[in-house]
Amino acid sequence: MRRLRRIKILATLGPASSDLAMIRRLFEAGADLFRINMSHTPHDKMRELVATIRNVESSYGRPIGILVDLQGPKLRLGAFAEGAVQLQNGQTFTLDSDKAPGDATRVNLPHPEILAALRPGHALLLDDGKVRLIAEETSKEHAVTRVVVGGKMSDRKGVSLPDTDLPVSAMTPKDRADLEAALVTGVDWIALSFVQRADDVIEAKKMIRGRAAVMAKIEKPQAIDRLADIIEASDALMVARGDLGVELPLERVPSLQKQMTRMARRAGKPVVIATQMLESMIQSPVPTRAEVSDVATAVYEGADAIMLSAESAAGKFPVEAVSTMNRIGEEVERDPTYRSVITAQRPAPESTAGDAIADAARQIAETLDLPALICWTSSGSTAVRVARERPKPPVVAITPNITAGRRLAVVWGVHCVVAEDARDQDDMVSRAGQIAFRDGFVRAGQRVIIVAGVPLGIPGTTNMVRIASVGPEGDANI
Repeated sequence: MRRLRRIKILATLGPASSDLAMIRRLFEAGADLFRINMSHTPHDKMRELVATIRNVESSYGRPIGILVDLQGPKLRLGAFAEGAVQLQNGQTFTLDSDKAPGDATRVNLPHPEILAALRPGHALLLDDGKVRLIAEETSKEHAVTRVVVGGKMSDRKGVSLPDTDLPVSAMTPKDRADLEAALVTGVDWIALSFVQRADDVIEAKKMIRGRAAVMAKIEKPQAIDRLADIIEASDALMVARGDLGVELPLERVPSLQKQMTRMARRAGKPVVIATQMLESMIQSPVPTRAEVSDVATAVYEGADAIMLSAESAAGKFPVEAVSTMNRIGEEVERDPTYRSVITAQRPAPESTAGDAIADAARQIAETLDLPALICWTSSGSTAVRVARERPKPPVVAITPNITAGRRLAVVWGVHCVVAEDARDQDDMVSRAGQIAFRDGFVRAGQRVIIVAGVPLGIPGTTNMVRIASVGPEGDANI
């Protein structure tokens, strides 16, 4: 099944999309990989979803990626004696370590790490930013705050701290248990929540030990200041615009989205744009015009993937949401101005042999107007390098490694085929042509460009470019 767009679609599974028939329909509508949110998914259900996705994968013969999204720390208030209170602008309100039920003047904050890290002048956002407090007096036992934006506050509402660098791990005991269960099940990507620093990613990678790739979710202002280090430590990036928009002024999020997309592309790391992309389709079969423009913007920016959350997990129209996103991607990429926008954003190649080869292959393919750029890749790194260049022709990645194939499901423009490794260079060239011919990328008599690493089968050795003609049976030769 060949996609007619380069950008990938990541669809979240949930109550509206958990059976075999629905997951099959989502894949047919355009989903390239699936997200399992561990905030709402017990281990048994996670294993069931993974097995169902693998069933769909085997029936289509196309690698499908699976991303497990860890919940991360959840910072919440304690309980109120009457269940809720009304906070007034300008009043004093205290957060403390006393476990007694709260009232209109105070409430328990069952997180000593917050009280230890808070400083006067720091903001506290309650209930997704609906209520805003400013700390005026802080200690390890309590924080006296002033209410800047008041409102109703009830039991266990969430707390966000945009100004406070919390000395907490990105992974809770629940996350560690969820992570191990996911790794045993054989998922491809782990999305790490609450990332504040590169050490959070490094800590997760030590537990994962190469069994899955790590996608850092950027949802904390603290991560913005350390973005370069986080990108270097990660395998991919997710721009989690929902939480980011709670802790930062909303007007900053679009520019940060562009900056993160370009930084990730420069580093050769896939980047996913997430949250509220087609939010109205939770209840409506059609999106708003503004949502369509939002999705289109991510496509024009050259993001690797765009994500559906509640739209596909719990909405009334999950298939329509995926189909809509698919059509937007196809239409944007048909726009005559799309290539010029993508080309203008292309970063200079890194000073490595692999990146130089990828850039040269892209230039040759575009100069000769070749119909496909084919990568033989063991680990997937060759295809990622080529995709970083955002070439005009489709990228066909051939790998003997199903794990690499599944991880490439999130990478821009890559059509991945899992096949037996080539015996030698002649076999590699011949079968590259056959596979591209079979999947409809080339016709007999056309030429293709092939990128690989020699010796074959050794990861990270991208060092060869070949141009070959496709014969009447699809086999290619020099």
